Amino acid sequence: MVLALDLGTTAVKAAVVSAQGELLAWDCEPQPLLFTPDGGVEQDPRIWWATLTRLVQRLLANAPKHRDAIRAVCCTAQWSGTVAVDAAGEPLGNAILWMDTRGAPYIADLIDGFPRVMGYNLFKLRTWLRLTGGAPARSGKDPLAHILYLKHAQPECYRAAHKFLEPKDYLNLRLTGRIASSYETLALHWITDNRDIRRIEYHPTLLRYAGLRREQFPDLYPSTAILGAVLPTVADEWGLPRETQVVAGTPDLHATAIGSGGLDDFQAHMTLSTSAWISCHVPFKRTDIFRNLATLPAGIPGRYFIANEQESAGACLNWLREVIWGASPPPDAFAQMDAWAAQADAGAGGLRFLPWLVGERTPVENPHVRGGFCRLSLQHGRAELARAVLEGVALNARWLLDAVERLAGRRLEPIRLVGGGARSTVWAQILADVLQRELWQMAQPQMATVRGAGMLAAIALGWTDWQSLERCTPVQARFAPDPARVRLYDAMYHEFRARYRVESRRWAS
Repeated sequence: MVLALDLGTTAVKAAVVSAQGELLAWDCEPQPLLFTPDGGVEQDPRIWWATLTRLVQRLLANAPKHRDAIRAVCCTAQWSGTVAVDAAGEPLGNAILWMDTRGAPYIADLIDGFPRVMGYNLFKLRTWLRLTGGAPARSGKDPLAHILYLKHAQPECYRAAHKFLEPKDYLNLRLTGRIASSYETLALHWITDNRDIRRIEYHPTLLRYAGLRREQFPDLYPSTAILGAVLPTVADEWGLPRETQVVAGTPDLHATAIGSGGLDDFQAHMTLSTSAWISCHVPFKRTDIFRNLATLPAGIPGRYFIANEQESAGACLNWLREVIWGASPPPDAFAQMDAWAAQADAGAGGLRFLPWLVGERTPVENPHVRGGFCRLSLQHGRAELARAVLEGVALNARWLLDAVERLAGRRLEPIRLVGGGARSTVWAQILADVLQRELWQMAQPQMATVRGAGMLAAIALGWTDWQSLERCTPVQARFAPDPARVRLYDAMYHEFRARYRVESRRWAS
């Protein structure tokens, strides 16, 4: 069995996963975000480790029959974060998360120059696209932006840093004492040559563009590489067999693609978590610079996947929960909001919600645009508020699906639905109607990411193959589009796109 760990943005999960990808036991804990006045979003890596330790100890205490059968640990974690560590592996401060925008001015300086295309120096852009498949995001949310922020705004921390690590790789360092990363994990640093999918390396030209050095970053391996045994101190504290091996693992987007069961090319999934994305594995390297989409190295070695992210999905529902209940919501708050949304008619009585609460990344990159309710009136109640939020996220997802299918070169159907938000049958039906696609709600959808980490470890240890794992991933329910609602949502979608043009001009001015 595998102990799979998922360090999410707002929750940490641990699960025992069988060689066939079956979830045998699991547990989770929420974790808070730290917001700074200047656009920073951080978490304390030491709290990550303390939470994981507590979580694993509780999980194994409640499932003692699985403890001695665990042969591997595999981590997945929020992607596009940065942990600066010293030579002893200790963090030099808080981790900078994927929502942090403080590095945007330094990215603007990096990508600028004549001749200029879409804000990028043409020659640099051409090199980035050719070597990596993409380019640094102007929003400043990539790890490259985090590191440049530290270099300019926190020079003492930058100079003291021995390595800059992604969150997953920090966990592996704590588990094994070894500094390492995987090919796909470093993709958003925009300093690796991704053309040979089986032999990805740092590229000297890209490092020179960034003003960074190779020795500041970990060595790269496939996601299925075995990094070594768990440190004895960790094994004893967590209650694991000392011979337990650690698999390199893969970030959350990649692990979710695996855990969705869509393991063959063009088998699409949509994830509804804090953010959202629509993705599938593909057999080619391709970029759409106008919609901020690219195919990047996947968690499955030797494969690419379509990388994108809709910045706010479940985060919008979290926001509404806090608006309604404040800091102490009831345990069934999401179930209550789901029930309210089911009471409202499609279209939420004319109420509209724009989900850009922290800007947007794809299918448009605009860190400045903001969301909110439109057409709010005294006749709208909590049912319309809840439904409008679900519909607003779904309408943005249709915009994203249009862009993803254009890049994939084909219609994607069915779409496997995973993530915490996928537990809502109301939201699943709304998405089927808005996207005009059959949706498969996967069993235990909120556990897809941690399950994907367990499945990856099973492959790494030679216990199974990808085809067998695909057959073992169960579908809980299927949702077909309703023709009457499709017509309504089609009109709302065109209105939604027009509203974005208005809002983007407002914030630009």
